[in-house]
Amino acid sequence: MSIPPNFEAKLCSPERLPIRVNALPRPLVFTNGVFDILHRGHVTYLAQARALGASLLVALNTDASVRRLGKGEDRPINPLEDRAVLVAALQCVDLVSWFDADTPLELILACQPDVLVKGGDWAVDKIVGAAEVRSWGGRVVSIPFAFERSTTGLLSRIRSS
Repeated sequence: MSIPPNFEAKLCSPERLPIRVNALPRPLVFTNGVFDILHRGHVTYLAQARALGASLLVALNTDASVRRLGKGEDRPINPLEDRAVLVAALQCVDLVSWFDADTPLELILACQPDVLVKGGDWAVDKIVGAAEVRSWGGRVVSIPFAFERSTTGLLSRIRSS
């Protein structure tokens, strides 16, 4: 019988999220995204996000949600289950969940993070959930890119070679 790795315990269905979040130390940092093919930009960003609080929750777009983002007909490259496990394996990540809607607003409302974070390509006033997080005394942060990397760019380089 195979024993699942410890990091798989970090996976949490959206329905169980409020219960699991209550067990995390505060301040809770929330971020979301596709995280299709992990690269240096992703892991640096997630480590920086985690440094803003005591725990980090990452919410991933489901495969259907990714397709609606218009990133390309073949996206995501990796299915949700694989993306979730890879993100959960990162030391800086405390919990991983997912959302099928076009935005993570429902999850943000369910877990009421203390800090809401997105990457530097997001202006703070455009981050979904910003007004709500501020309404309960939280803060919203847009972390500047330390490394100009993207899955779309990486795929473009692979396809052109």
